[in-house]
Amino acid sequence: MASITTSSEERTTPTEIERQLTERQLQVLQYLLKKAVPLKVYTVYADQDELARDLGMTRQALSVHLKKLKDFGLIRTGREFVDVTDKALRVLRMSSNEAVILVKVTPKYRNIAYEKIKELPVEKAYRVSGDYDLILITREVNVNDILRVLSMMEGIDDTKTFISLEILRE
Repeated sequence: MASITTSSEERTTPTEIERQLTERQLQVLQYLLKKAVPLKVYTVYADQDELARDLGMTRQALSVHLKKLKDFGLIRTGREFVDVTDKALRVLRMSSNEAVILVKVTPKYRNIAYEKIKELPVEKAYRVSGDYDLILITREVNVNDILRVLSMMEGIDDTKTFISLEILRE
C-alpha cells in the first residue's frame, strides 16, 4: 500500500505560514481562491515507482494508464501524489453524494465520543451547539459503516442522517 508522508510544510500552522507571506502573496492567494472552482479530490501520497510496485506493473505501464486517466479528468498528478477526482467516483459508480450525520451524545461521554469519531471515515467533524453535539460530513458510501460504529458506541443518544441529492451551489 502507498504510505502517507508528512512534510514539515504540512505541520506548519496556518498562522505561522501567514506570518511568512507578504501582503502581495496573500492578495494573490485571495484572488486565486475567489476565482477557484471547488473540486473534490482524494489524494494518494506516493511516487509512481511505489504505486507501480503495489499494482504489480512497471513504472512505464503505470505512466501510460495514469496519462489516460488524467486525459479524462479522473486524476491529477504531481510530484509524489495523485489526486483522484469526484468524476472518478462517478465513473466507478461509487456514490460521491455527501452525507451529513447529526449526532447527539450524552454529556459525560462527549470527550470519549469525540476521540473515537476522529477515527471514522469522515471528511469533516464539527462540534456544535444546539439540539445535536456533532455534525459529521462524509460520503454516502461510508454512511452504513459509520452508523454501525456509532450504534455500538456508549453515550450516543441519537443520530439523523441526510444524503445530498443535488448540489445547488458550492
